[in-house]
Amino acid sequence: MKDNTIYNRADNKVFVKTNGDLIYVICNKESQQDKVIKKMINDNCILESYEEWDEGDDMKWILIFKILDEYELKPELN
Repeated sequence: MKDNTIYNRADNKVFVKTNGDLIYVICNKESQQDKVIKKMINDNCILESYEEWDEGDDMKWILIFKILDEYELKPELN
């Protein structure tokens, strides 16, 4: 992914934007969150924060993921 880029098209299921080492994903449905989290989280990427935005039919879920640099990575244990 490119830095400081919005990845959005009219037919996208979720809104994705990057900003430095952060990736913002805005879900339109609560059911989308689990799928996004499973695809995004790995050894180099963590869920940094979660926010519910608006109410009722207009409700959105904002997931912010952080790409870890070499200093933040979990050390390998023997």
